[in-house]
Amino acid sequence: MSDDPEPPATYPATVRALAPHGVLRVGVNLSNFLLVSGTDDDGSPIGVSPSLAAALARALDIDHELVTYLEPGEVVDGLARGMIDVGNVGADPSRAEQVVFTPPYCEIEATYLVPAGSSITTTTEVDVPGVRIASKEGAAYTLWLDRNVARAEVVHTNTIEQSFQVFVADRLEVLAGLRPRLLEEAKRLPGSRVLDGRFTSVQQAIGVHKDRGGDALAYLQRLVAWAIDSGLVAGTIEEHRVNGLSVASPPAA
Repeated sequence: MSDDPEPPATYPATVRALAPHGVLRVGVNLSNFLLVSGTDDDGSPIGVSPSLAAALARALDIDHELVTYLEPGEVVDGLARGMIDVGNVGADPSRAEQVVFTPPYCEIEATYLVPAGSSITTTTEVDVPGVRIASKEGAAYTLWLDRNVARAEVVHTNTIEQSFQVFVADRLEVLAGLRPRLLEEAKRLPGSRVLDGRFTSVQQAIGVHKDRGGDALAYLQRLVAWAIDSGLVAGTIEEHRVNGLSVASPPAA
């Protein structure tokens, strides 16, 4: 852990690049219950993601505004359209056409739930003909499945809850999701099992439009490294009592 409690120094040009309107507009994905864990008295989101947004604004010494979205893809679209300045969202190659990402500051395991009596025991046994995987469209783990599953069928749904309902009602072989959520789903379905291991991890990062320039991204990269090394990320996870969220490894120097 770093002995330096202060974030990396900023320069006026960097601040202007990151927040050209004078206020840092931060996109927050409300659908990730590990990163946005509730709301305060005025309805503003609270959790790991909003806390890190506030830390970034303090480092830049400017005010910030949380701009909430219901889906991660909407955060990326907001960045691409210039509606927000930075976005806290899962970094995925399919989202990188106009947006660049820092290294991750935290990670979430994605795995599978199988029903009672299933012969599937490991994540590597899922991608075979005849297996249907219920998964929420647009989620980072679903994007991974869309790129990597070759023989099984990915059944897209509109919401996480709908994924569970389709999995049960249509007797699908597998439900994909984040481990903490699947552990809760298993309680609703007697005999079901959450598989050990993971098929991927969703890496939460800070995204910024490519046009903001290399200095802006370089500063965000230093900020993420500092946030990990100083213990800020770990402390924020502990503060919000989030289970299932792990601090990412510090980026290589």
